[in-house]
Parts: sequence; C-alpha cells; structure tokens
Amino acid sequence: MKIIQEKIELKSEKPIDFINVTQDVDDVLHGSGIKNGQVLVFSPHTTAGLAVNDSEPMLIQDLTRTLNRLIPIDERFDHDLFELSKNNKSDGRSNGHSHCKNILLGTSEVIPVLDGEMQLGEKQSIFFIELDGSRKRDFIVQVIGE
Repeated sequence: MKIIQEKIELKSEKPIDFINVTQDVDDVLHGSGIKNGQVLVFSPHTTAGLAVNDSEPMLIQDLTRTLNRLIPIDERFDHDLFELSKNNKSDGRSNGHSHCKNILLGTSEVIPVLDGEMQLGEKQSIFFIELDGSRKRDFIVQVIGE
C-alpha cells in the first residue's frame, strides 16, 4: 500500500467562501500514481470546513445564506470574549460563529478511487469552505492505495 500526502495553500476572499478544490485534489491523485484506494481531504482549521456538493453558483449562495441563518454572526458567543482578552495569543478575531459553523460542516471528506479516478457523482465537487475569511489557508490531501 502506498500513501502520498500533500499540503495545498489557498487564499479565501470572503467571510464565507466556498472554494472549489476538486481540480487540486485530482492533481494530487494523478501525481500519486495510485489507481485504487481513497483520497482523504482534511482541513487543519477550526474555522474552515470541507464538503462535497454541487458547484452551481445559486446553490452556493443558498448554502451561504443557510449557514448565516442557522448561526448568525451577530449572536453572542462566549468564545468572542476569550478571543478579545489581552492574555490570549490569538489573532483577536470575534469568530465564535465560525467555530460553530465548522461543527456543522466537519473537517474532512473521503472519496473512493477506482481505476485512477475519484468516484464523485456527475455534479459533485469538493469544497474548502472558509468561515472566517479572508485569509491564507491550507488543507491536506492524502491518497492511500495501490
């Protein structure tokens, strides 16, 4: 069994930003030489997630609006008080809402690989979802198989 891992860097542009990373993941897969196995995509961030869904622009607007409706930015989050304290070494962002949205999304996706191709459905894409942008981010792609 072979394991290939790569870190991919990106920059989000919006507070909530659905970034289609399907091609990036596919490039790592094809560079790995692995024909059968799986691809793990992982976000090492607590204010960004990953999801597989349709890349239709109006759906992305709907998903963004839904995340904001479920967890509004203007709610009171105790975490924000911690982030703003002088003894904390964070970047000082009031981002309790971003952490809560992350819990809904999760931090990884696993896609099966057969004959060198990800087995995504016809309309499926892999999204890195920024929940606290804009900022520089990264994610990990790990291909496992033979």
